[in-house]
Amino acid sequence: MVEQLKPRYSLAWINKLSEVPQVEWDALALPLKTPFLEWEWLNNMETSGSATAKAGWLPNHLTVWRDRTLIAAAPLYLKGHSYGEFVFDHQWADLSQRLGIQYYPKLLGMSPFTPAEGYRFLIAPDEDEDEIIELMVEAIDHFCLRNHISSCNFLYADPEWRSVMERHGFVSWLHHSYIWQNQGYQTFDHYLGAFNANQRRNIKRERKAVEKAGLRLQVLTGDEIPKSMFSQMYAFYSDTCDKFGWWGSKYLTRRFFEQLYPHYRHRVVFVAAYDEQNEQRPVGMSFCLTKGDQLYGRYWGCLQEFDSLHFDACYYTPIEWAIAHNIQTFDPGAGGRHKKRRGFPATPNHSLHRFYDSRLAQILNSYITEVNRMEQQEIDAINLDLPFKQGTNDES
Repeated sequence: MVEQLKPRYSLAWINKLSEVPQVEWDALALPLKTPFLEWEWLNNMETSGSATAKAGWLPNHLTVWRDRTLIAAAPLYLKGHSYGEFVFDHQWADLSQRLGIQYYPKLLGMSPFTPAEGYRFLIAPDEDEDEIIELMVEAIDHFCLRNHISSCNFLYADPEWRSVMERHGFVSWLHHSYIWQNQGYQTFDHYLGAFNANQRRNIKRERKAVEKAGLRLQVLTGDEIPKSMFSQMYAFYSDTCDKFGWWGSKYLTRRFFEQLYPHYRHRVVFVAAYDEQNEQRPVGMSFCLTKGDQLYGRYWGCLQEFDSLHFDACYYTPIEWAIAHNIQTFDPGAGGRHKKRRGFPATPNHSLHRFYDSRLAQILNSYITEVNRMEQQEIDAINLDLPFKQGTNDES
């Protein structure tokens, strides 16, 4: 459907990212810090069968055109559930049910299954951003009201864009991730120097345990990565998810991993663990992505349990690689308070919400300040218990 807004602009809702030429989408996405809004990543989610209507992620992207030129876009999905978001709104779904309000479907803006900060509208730099955002918000509101969509939600919002969207009436909900910040470290040992003596010994012991197990860790990036390794990574990912049963959150298909190889391996960083008996096939791997001075941890798995291999493959070796490559920020992925013991302070992130039912909107507006205050208290409490030397903090 194409709706004429002004002589200058036309607006289109699309259900397949492939309907937009990659070169036009990436003209908007490549300048951003995040890699997760690029055409190749999002299109792979759809064509691999990972983010589809059958999986409860119906692509419903908003695009804005001037003549035949794409000048703005918003990756959006109609959701029939809240899985794969990592912002847990089940209490809102329960409240809606008690009030007799249909909570699903809802409209969601995020990179599917990717709890990493950076979501925003993609807007060409030479356009009037305020005008384009106003058009897009009006179009979203009209779409949701016309189709009886309960809410519009943007998760892991870009901090600067969040401030803009708050001015458009979206309510900000505070959460936290565990993020490593490079404080000018020259080496991994330099980084270890920030810890108190007890935790410094623990980290050295954990890395030594991996060495004693006869394991060698190797970092591979871009063209160094053999094609077969992407399929191997799926096997590790799948096995890890299966170990957690229903909570395993196995959202991605084998095809998703395999399709990263042709045109997206330049973003991929694998940490592969090899044992002494087999130097050809890894016994464990972690999967990261990088862009600019950012590193993002995503998935991991191993054929058998090795003491501390998870910590080394997912945290220590990526940090060592990050220091060597002047990476400034490392987001290791969702969950896990054990991250704070290894140098990842609790770091705020925000989601943005708009309810179209007046009762839900009133409750959200009435309680969100207190909810955010309590979340900030939790962040502060976590960061008071970081294992750094007295007087030092990885955030300082």
